[in-house]
Amino acid sequence: MRLLGHLVRWTALGSVVGVLAGASAAGFLVTLDWATETREEHGWLLFLLPVAGFVVGLAYHRLGSTSAGGNNLILDEIHERRAWIPRRMAPLVFVGTVLTHLCGGSAGREGTAIQMSGSLTDAFNRVAHRIARLDDDDRRLLLIAAIGGGFGAVFGVPVAGMVFALEVQAIGTLRYDALVPTLAASVVGDLVVRALGVHHTALPTIGPVDLQPLLLAQVALAGVVFGLASTAFTQLTHRLKALFARTALWPPLRPVVGGLAVIALTYLVGSRDYLGLSIPLITQALAGGAGVVLFAFALKILFTAVTLGSGFQGGEVTPLFVIGATLGASLGRLLGVPVPLMAAIGFVAVFAGAANTPLACIVMGVELFGAAPMVPMAVACVTSYLCSSHHGIYSSQRLGQAKAPRSGSSSDPASGRAPGG
Repeated sequence: MRLLGHLVRWTALGSVVGVLAGASAAGFLVTLDWATETREEHGWLLFLLPVAGFVVGLAYHRLGSTSAGGNNLILDEIHERRAWIPRRMAPLVFVGTVLTHLCGGSAGREGTAIQMSGSLTDAFNRVAHRIARLDDDDRRLLLIAAIGGGFGAVFGVPVAGMVFALEVQAIGTLRYDALVPTLAASVVGDLVVRALGVHHTALPTIGPVDLQPLLLAQVALAGVVFGLASTAFTQLTHRLKALFARTALWPPLRPVVGGLAVIALTYLVGSRDYLGLSIPLITQALAGGAGVVLFAFALKILFTAVTLGSGFQGGEVTPLFVIGATLGASLGRLLGVPVPLMAAIGFVAVFAGAANTPLACIVMGVELFGAAPMVPMAVACVTSYLCSSHHGIYSSQRLGQAKAPRSGSSSDPASGRAPGG
């Protein structure tokens, strides 16, 4: 009876988190579609990107408080209780991300969904803390569920959302104590999005895969490249953030500079394919790679790193999907592997290396592309994870278990410090 009571209690609490995550994600996805369509219809909006940057920068400078910590703030609160997550985080990141996309900034959507879910969940925690007597440990479990609910709802991958939330907090470990509320939140969040009539981008199912040793060797080699690409994205983004932070510029002016840089890059490259989410690049890569240039992945890395590094709002995950799919298309052509297959593998494998979440990415690959390519996806995700840095896109992610033992050195998982880059 005690276990049954635990199951019922945490399923109910997780479901509340799922409703909050799903409703906020649905509203965000609809608004984001509007912003993307409006930008594509009115190309002149790109020239307002510096203005949008100033508005976003000023809002966070004057009103942001700790909200600027984004996903890392939520991870920090899971690791160690410090303060309530600001209620203002949800509207700030919503408006900031929509403005970023409306005017052409290269960013994603997962960060926004997770931050809205985390902010709304902690607002619920403030009430439940008094009424239902939830303690700090309960709060941590609900914040983990908020990550799963936000991720699962915004991408339509409820099982991957659960695994991602359990896996992302610390490299090499899973939080099984949060299993029930996180599954409930992710599943309910996805159901709410679907019930509200919001649809996700349709991706093709990958057909049967002939598992031959040569193919697995080619995929493993590609996995190394995917891991290096994820490290390049992570390092460039973090270094640009640090560079902008060290400048004497007034903080609201930093995204103004970033916006000007994105405009310059757009005209230097001669294409608007790398603005916003760049979903058409994913579609082209999965359809065989026609129209995708060999170095498209590098351009998406650059556009996104400049956008996020200068202070615009948005997530990293969708750009990582674009980077992975376009790099996979290029590698497929070079290695003689079917391009749609390698593009689908790259789609999840680059994210696996950047977020240090290989298990979630394997599950995501199955949910998005079907079970047929599961084995090569697993090979690529694990290889990418092992070949990427311990320092991923989430700087508050702790080290639970090093990716590989190092002779003559040791690490203390409790310290949260990785034993190297």
